[in-house]
Amino acid sequence: MPNLGVTNGKLAACPSSPNCVSSQAEGKHFIEPLVVKGTNAEAHEKVVAAIDSLKRVKVVTREERYIHAEFTSVVFRFVDDVEFLFLEEHDGDVVIDIRSASRVGHSDFGVNRKRMEAIRRTLNE
Repeated sequence: MPNLGVTNGKLAACPSSPNCVSSQAEGKHFIEPLVVKGTNAEAHEKVVAAIDSLKRVKVVTREERYIHAEFTSVVFRFVDDVEFLFLEEHDGDVVIDIRSASRVGHSDFGVNRKRMEAIRRTLNE
């Protein structure tokens, strides 16, 4: 099983390969966290709806402050793990740390970053 979940309030670190993005990483792996208007519960529902609007996805873990989903590629059936860690509400916004990583291979041709940015766009609509 891949390195997943939350330890001491942190998502797993990205491997050295370029097929991972995380809002808790630095350098080439860094991606901005999501910011969603509303309460934690409302943000949670919005993220689940955004995930459900995408193809070839299965939500594996759905907890109050954490979601883990698996995305499967069309051709080779590769699995990418996507995680959302809901932080504290602040002034009507919820900050959500995110991580998206391929389980196998080296390069993902930017798929993980593009997926997370697509989810960001859906949440901002």
